Amino acid sequence: MLKTKIRFFAFLFLSGCAVTFIMVWFGNSLFIAFESDAPSRSVGSTDSGRLENGKRLPTSGANFRAYSRIGTLLGRNSVHGLVRTVILEAYATLAETAPDLTFVYAEASWPSGGPMPPHRTHMNGLSVDFMVPVRDGQGNSVPLPTLPLTFFFWHLLDFDAKGRLGDLQIDFEAIAKHLDALQHTARTRGIRIDLVVLTPEYLPLLWQTPTG
Repeated sequence: MLKTKIRFFAFLFLSGCAVTFIMVWFGNSLFIAFESDAPSRSVGSTDSGRLENGKRLPTSGANFRAYSRIGTLLGRNSVHGLVRTVILEAYATLAETAPDLTFVYAEASWPSGGPMPPHRTHMNGLSVDFMVPVRDGQGNSVPLPTLPLTFFFWHLLDFDAKGRLGDLQIDFEAIAKHLDALQHTARTRGIRIDLVVLTPEYLPLLWQTPTG
């Protein structure tokens, strides 16, 4: 009888683990598959607003991925539909013009907007965080590591004044190419980028790049 109970609970535990893995790995894609076709609407401001019919960004693509599958499952990667179009078209452009580059996007908004701690903004689907593209010690473009422990605290990753963190180096040329692609795509869609936030001491390093 005891062995039967142990097997039963072991089966429940393993089944639960399997379901959890499937949800974390594929959950965001399932939500996207069943999301409404209704157009998005951003209401209010980035620091006091909401989002109607928010659209989730894909978990990954040919040259990009999300910072966290858990974050995407929760819906912390939702944006206005037009913003999603601009982001994905920019990534598609970069996949053709700079195929060696790898990008990681971070948090955006909830599907319905509103407060999203720890952010002060990100309330109406018009704010998106992008992780800085980096190169490893061999010069390869690699995703910036985002371990589970940095799920809510990736903002605290501390690069030095020259953009170095361990053997990683911020790829400022890749940042410039990304911003250029985003701006061009936004213009073709009839919208504009209001603000780009980057550590001030990094601006000269960005401007010194060929694309900068």
